[in-house]
Amino acid sequence: MITAIISRLVILLLGTLYPAYASYKAVRTKNVKEYVKWMMYWIVFALFTCAETFTDVFLSFWFPFYYEIKVVLVVWLLSPATKGSSILYRNFVHPALIKREQEIDEYISKAKEQGYHTMLHLGSKGV
Repeated sequence: MITAIISRLVILLLGTLYPAYASYKAVRTKNVKEYVKWMMYWIVFALFTCAETFTDVFLSFWFPFYYEIKVVLVVWLLSPATKGSSILYRNFVHPALIKREQEIDEYISKAKEQGYHTMLHLGSKGV
């Protein structure tokens, strides 16, 4: 049985550090195919990380083999044989983002504008 610490370490090494280096190599060699592959991975991994934040709180104590499943999922996302991140991106993430792209862009624009005005307001108060 994998503990939370071992799971976190494996996911850090396999899910973050290795892909970061592979992304560096793809950018350095200017291989567009590799670049696109790693961009899809990072988008899917970002969603995994967001979901993991909540599932760690709600499922880790109640779901058997929770940490093992997380490690296997990251390996599946990375594996060239399964192309897990590409499958998830093309079948689920990309269609969802296309559907909501305008809404997301508007939300980001409003958040930037509100953040800018908030910082100006706080700055004028001398905080």
